[in-house]
Amino acid sequence: MKFLETPVLEVLNSALNFETPECKVLGRIEPYSCKAAGADKKLYKQLESKYDPSSQNLSPPDDDGANIMNIISPFGPMNQPASRKTLFYLIGTLNASFPDYDFSDTKPEQFRKEPSVSIVVNSINATLLNHGNERAVKELGIWDAIDQLIDLEDSDVYSYNPESDSDPNDEEGGGTLWSFNYFFYNRKLKRIIFFTMRGVSHGVPTSEDGDEDDGNFSNTDDDNDGVGHRRKGRDMDEDDYDDMITEDMDLQ
Repeated sequence: MKFLETPVLEVLNSALNFETPECKVLGRIEPYSCKAAGADKKLYKQLESKYDPSSQNLSPPDDDGANIMNIISPFGPMNQPASRKTLFYLIGTLNASFPDYDFSDTKPEQFRKEPSVSIVVNSINATLLNHGNERAVKELGIWDAIDQLIDLEDSDVYSYNPESDSDPNDEEGGGTLWSFNYFFYNRKLKRIIFFTMRGVSHGVPTSEDGDEDDGNFSNTDDDNDGVGHRRKGRDMDEDDYDDMITEDMDLQ
């Protein structure tokens, strides 16, 4: 996934980080183009080998005789290329947004397709207003900016719902009071807006405070049932990754 540099969002993201008497609120809006870099290619092949009916590595039927291909995901039947492509895009976005985590084993059922864009917009607005941030909603035109980037009317919205003990928004091991992770996905534009926000108890150190990692992570188990977990190491040096040429993939 290719992160899109968008100056207008810098002001909005600054406004989404504020403090209330109850908690610190940390939020960000990130736009991504559905283009795949080298690291994404590996993810795509992994998902295809797991869910593509033509693959030679399909999971065997379970005890009830049901095959993984019979799963109806939030994206549709997983034996359909369009469904697998949507899952790939959402997982790729999570990997890009939380680079210290690996979400490659995240399961389709950990996502939810929201009933409508308007319901999600109203929910986010209510969260901001309830925490005293009228500026982001009423003055800065947060949704006008997002609409210009992705055309909300022509987008679907998905949410990511990890287990509480493996939520990347709670990486410090406690203190997160609430959080949400929404993906606004426009298939025609091949673009995703990732909107994530969390409320953290006062006194709990966060990465935004500039604290250094102490190396003690609660999510380092490779067998953590398909949820995001800390990467034990990178596949390449950071400079090599940043210099990698981004290119389109034929996912049709």
